[in-house]
This record gives sequence, C-alpha cells and structure tokens, in this order.
Amino acid sequence: MNQVASVGALAGGTPREREQIPDRFKWDLTSIFPDWATWQSAYDRLDRLIEGFSALQGTLVRGGDALLAALKWRDEIGQLEYKVWYFASLCYDQDQRDNAINARRQRVQILFAKAAQASAWFDPELLRLPLSTVQAWMAQSPELGVYRFALEDLYRQQEHVLDDKGEHLLSLLSRFSTAPNEAYSALSTADVRHPVVRLSTGTDTTLTYGQYRAILATNRHQADRETAFKAFHATFQSTVNTYASLYGGVLQRDWFHAQARGYRSTLEAALHGNNIPTSVVENLIAEAKAGTEPLRRYHRLRKRALGLSTYHSYDTTIPLVEFDRQYPYDAVLEWLPASVAVLGADYQSVMRQILHGQCIDVYENPGKRSGAYSAPVYGCHPFMLLNYNDTLDAVFTLAHEMGHSMHTWLSHAHQPFVYAGYTIFVAEVPSTLNEALFLEFMLDATSDERERTVLLQHAIDGIVSTFYTQVMFADFELQAHRLVEQGRPVTADVLSEMYVNLLKAYHGDALDLDEEARVTWARIPHFFSTPYYVYQYATCFASSAQILAWLTEGPDADRAAAVTRYLTLLKSGGSDHPMALLDRAGVDLSQPETVKAVVGQLETLVTRLEQNLSRMA
Repeated sequence: MNQVASVGALAGGTPREREQIPDRFKWDLTSIFPDWATWQSAYDRLDRLIEGFSALQGTLVRGGDALLAALKWRDEIGQLEYKVWYFASLCYDQDQRDNAINARRQRVQILFAKAAQASAWFDPELLRLPLSTVQAWMAQSPELGVYRFALEDLYRQQEHVLDDKGEHLLSLLSRFSTAPNEAYSALSTADVRHPVVRLSTGTDTTLTYGQYRAILATNRHQADRETAFKAFHATFQSTVNTYASLYGGVLQRDWFHAQARGYRSTLEAALHGNNIPTSVVENLIAEAKAGTEPLRRYHRLRKRALGLSTYHSYDTTIPLVEFDRQYPYDAVLEWLPASVAVLGADYQSVMRQILHGQCIDVYENPGKRSGAYSAPVYGCHPFMLLNYNDTLDAVFTLAHEMGHSMHTWLSHAHQPFVYAGYTIFVAEVPSTLNEALFLEFMLDATSDERERTVLLQHAIDGIVSTFYTQVMFADFELQAHRLVEQGRPVTADVLSEMYVNLLKAYHGDALDLDEEARVTWARIPHFFSTPYYVYQYATCFASSAQILAWLTEGPDADRAAAVTRYLTLLKSGGSDHPMALLDRAGVDLSQPETVKAVVGQLETLVTRLEQNLSRMA
C-alpha cells in the first residue's frame, strides 16, 4: 500500500482550510436546499404549518377522518423539520465558528419549541377518546390503520401523559432543555483553544481532537502520548467546574421530566418510551462488572508486549507491533462494499451510492465539529460527517457510520414517515455489524502477520470500547442521575471521584491511573446531549455478535435466512418496539447469556492474540 498523505491535513498535523479540500471529499448539501433563500422559504412554510396545526385542536372527536387529517398534517411538519434543521445544522458543523449560521440553527430550535407548544394538545385530546373507538376507526380505514402501532403505543404510555395544561407547560420548557448541551458544545468545540504540543521529533502539533486521537493511535513514544494526554485533558480540567455545572443541569432536567410524568426514576423515564425494562441496563452493568477479568488480562498482555514499566490510559490504543501502514480514503471506498458481499448485491449497490454521491464530509478543517456521525435527512439521503486521518481507527469509524447510513436508507425506503426513524436501541446493531464484517474482510485479505496482529487487536479494542467502556459510561451516568434522585450534591469533585472509582472497578491494577484521567467524564459528549444512550452500544454489540455468527456460519440455507431476518430488521425502522424487532431477528436481550457471550468472545480473542504474538517472537 502506498503511503499517501491525507489531503485533509498539511505537514505537521495542521488541518487544511475547507476551501483547500477537493469537493469530492465534501458533502453537497444542495440536495437538501440549493441555497439559503430556498431554506428560508421552507422555514416560513414550516412556521405556517405549525400555526395551522394549532387550529385542529378540538377536531379529533369528529371521527377517523379528522384524526387522519391531523396525523398527516403532523407528518408534513415532521418531514419538513428534517430538512430545515439538518441544512442549518450540517452547515454549522462544517465550521462552528460561524455565528451567522449558528443563529439560523438556533432559529430552527426556537421554531421546534413553537411546534411542541402548537401540538401539545394532541396527545391529551386523543387519549380522552376510548382506545376501542380509535381501533374501530382504524379497522374502517386502511390509511388510518398505518398508524396503529404509533397510536396504540401512545395509549400504552397514557399514565405518563399530562392534561392539556401540563403538556403545554412542558412544551414551554422544551427550548431550555437543550441549553446544557448547547453550552457544552460551545465550551468544548466552538470556544476551545487547542493547545500546541512539541513532540519528541521537535514538531509542534495543534492538538485538535482528531490530532489527539491520531497521536494516541500511531505515536510509539510513550512520552509523546503522555504529553498529548495531559495537554488535551488540561483543557477540560481548566474549566471542570463549568462542565460539572452543565452536567448538573442535565441531571436536574432529566429528574424534573421524570417526576413531572410520574416515573419512579430517570432510567425508567428514559426506557419506558421504547418499552425496555430497567433490568436490561441494570443486568448489563452487573454482568459486565462480573466479567472484567478478560479485559484486565488483555491490558496486562499489552503492557508486556509493549515492554512498558507503567501502563496508562494513553497506552491502550497504540498498536502492539510496529506497523506503519496508512489507509488512504480512496482505497477504503473499494473495500467497504466488498466486505458486505454476504448481504447481497442490492445492499452493496446502495452503499456505493452513498460512498460516491458526495454524501460524506471526509476530512478535518478548522472549526469543523469533531468526531463522526450519520445524519438521517428524511426525503433526501443520509449525510455522514467524518474527520478522516488515514489511521485504522478512521477506517473502522467509516465502516461504523456506514452501517448507520445503510440503516437510514433502508428504513426510509420501506417505511412510511411515521415509522421511518429507528430507536437508538436498534441503531448500533448495523454499525457494529458493519465493523465486524469489515474486520473479517481485512483479516482474510492480509498475508502480513504483523497486520493480522493489528487487526486482532482492533477486534479486541472493539469489544473494549463498544462494550466495556460504554457499560462503564452507562454505570457512571446511572450513578450520577441517582445522585439528584436522592437529593445529593453534584460537584466536579464528586463526579471526578465517581469516575476514577469506576476506572478502578473495571480495570483493577491493570491500569496505572493519572490525575488527568479523573476529568475524562467531561469530554464525553453523549453525557450532555443524549443521556442513557451509551448502554445501547453494549447491547447492540451483543446483538450484532449473534447476528454475525448466523450470517457467516452454518448451512447456506440458514445463512440466507439470517440475511433475510437482518435486512428485515433494517427495513422495519420504528414500526415496533425495539426488543420485539430484535427478537424477530433472533436476538433476546433479556437473557444474561447474550451479555456473557461477549465476555467469552473477548477471552477467546485475547488467547488468539497471545498465541499470535508468541509466534512472532
């Protein structure tokens, strides 16, 4: 493989300005709106639709036709909301220093708050009608029958729906609900002052998040990794009390909403909408904590293989062997479709459309949002944000986000709007499965024992980061939410002590802890944006591991049936509760054996890696 430098960065690790990056590596948002004038017209139309929906209050009692009209009106609002929001949001994420675009994005958020107020009457008014009456209307109208699951699920949650005044009051609060995350984003991204560090080579590097990750993943000098780790976390430590205040706001907000709707806990409030028992999270944490020995064994193996006298958080991602291969983006564009051949030619064709259709913003530029995501723009196609840097980690991030994009594409293509969106609980199944299929492709393709070692390490690191780390994060936010539920204080010291105790509980003496590791909680965006999200990475990892076995093992007929079940899951969107959808795909997350299987899988992979390293010695 040629050692091709990333077009996203100049020598020395400085990101290119956006206009210096070729257009084929940037998403084309004109497929949403051709310009801001068209966006403004759509915004104005959305505003009118929202106002018009308010006028429907009091009409549902008239019968099935009136209910259908209201549902269609609400769908029209929802479809337009996707485009109006994502055009502004994606433009903003290209450069979060642009205050003019941020102002437009905030205008959409204000409009969303108005929409929440304008529709607050709907659920209470509908729930005053007997369910049997609504079911009779659906039986008479196939068009209304499309909404059966959504309507019956609303009645299931009836005890937590307030009266008109209560729902209106909560709708007025919706604009404030995003304030902690908005402030977090401004503090951690828009207003951050990235430190410049001097590495052992004498090179000065601006420590953006992408460059920080690259150093930890590629720099074989422990002192350089330590320098980057300490400098990067110092930016959070310097404002840790502000982060604690923001997170305290998140916790108080969640507890307020839980109490307002009559839930016993924030966890119950978060899970009830998807009909997921709280025991799923509690058992996940318990089983993961009971199965930490393979995790510790892996880190002890890494310490020996790397020849380190001490072993820290910044040593956990460096490859165990010297392997200085880069993975240029253009090469990966060919590998990804080949890796999913088991899922069929149609699946591969859609993937190629996404990869080559200017749907992906590939490289880092100053001001660009860090990390990666797939945005489900209904009525258009999914868009993907990356900060690609030619590392193996970046390759698998692309594979991961492609799983989300494929899920979005298939769900939007096969479901009516009301069910086009899928729940978070299912969302990480295709992303982690995509990674697993790509890993198998890479292992089969290589004849280099050193690369095989790196890939085995990556498979293990996938379990560590997607299962153990996410369970630890879930453990942290469950404990943090219980602080406010019990009326206890939330301070930076309390949160930092809680986090370091979890590091000890999961890693034991296999990890030497640095003072800076205490503040790691402050740099986890999910805590501030989507509470009770991260545990689903772990449950989805367990689900995808089972599905992968069915796709790749056994008789042809069984594997073909597994493909059909899996694609049906992706096409189902949000047409049923997530555990029911997974159950149809063959996965039962209520059983502890599903979680224990991941622990056993890690044990096996660590043994394989240990043997592989012994052969290379």
